[in-house]
Amino acid sequence: MTPRHLRLAAPLVALLLNAPALAFDLQAHRGGRGLAPENTLAAFAQAAALGVDTLELDVGLTADGVVVISHDTSLNPDHTRDAQGQWLSAKGPKIRSLTLEQLQRYDVGRLRPESDYGKQFARQKPVDGQRIPTLTALFDQVRALPGTALHLNIEIKVDPTLPDETASPEAVTDALLAEIERAGMAGRVTIQSFDWRTLARVAQRAPDIQRAYLSSARTLADSRWTAGLALASHGGSPAQLVKAAAGPSKKAVIWSPSFGPLTQAQVQEAHTLGLLVLPWTVNTRADMARLIDWGVDGIITDYPDLLRDVLRERGMPLPTGTEAVR
Repeated sequence: MTPRHLRLAAPLVALLLNAPALAFDLQAHRGGRGLAPENTLAAFAQAAALGVDTLELDVGLTADGVVVISHDTSLNPDHTRDAQGQWLSAKGPKIRSLTLEQLQRYDVGRLRPESDYGKQFARQKPVDGQRIPTLTALFDQVRALPGTALHLNIEIKVDPTLPDETASPEAVTDALLAEIERAGMAGRVTIQSFDWRTLARVAQRAPDIQRAYLSSARTLADSRWTAGLALASHGGSPAQLVKAAAGPSKKAVIWSPSFGPLTQAQVQEAHTLGLLVLPWTVNTRADMARLIDWGVDGIITDYPDLLRDVLRERGMPLPTGTEAVR
């Protein structure tokens, strides 16, 4: 096992020994969008410098088959400007309808200040000139970082209720797996999705890659998201549903639930089933502290600096940032 796998396995070992967990996975959501423009190379570099275990990101597929990093399936007017520097007046073209060359004409380096979305992240520092990056570019950036073994948690953005919004689940998943293989990054990535059909394909085609099953109250209630599995058929237990969907696995399986409805009993049940629990998106000190007390195996947050403070106050180990190793 690599040191990081030992870190992730520690909570399960601790559970068996009835002892507190020894390590924790600090994940920067979209690269830490509370601090820097989301899903940009600038954000990922800042998170790495600060010190996180994992960069969380989202991917889609362009018209010419390039895997790019974007949460939105269409260009978002809340943080996108055109080649003339003008904010988009409405939702822009779908990512799947643009070639990489066309996509690169847009600037995603700052939030539109008057938008409701922009007002949520007042601490975010703009970095003008940022483009929607390719996954290849991020792989190159991460491999070049000194003294770190950053992990990447990559979300496949497809929606079974909107099949025309993106390329097919099979196309996006296969393109992502090919990119990971070309880069030799299989040991440093987790693939996650709300659409569990993509994770079934990962399990079939790349069983050595770790999988994370994202969930919300909405997706758990709709079997289109859960690869046809019904929550009611598994006693109403999300953890049991994830366990059934994952089946046998070479790697520890992750359940990533929305933190709001999550209970301590559900965390304990998931651990009993051998699952790791990494809730999203946790942005307040009180919520972070409560979830840590419950024994979650990591947290996905827009504010990795705040989570580092909470971990430091509790005497928990902190990942080393690239600034510290220069």
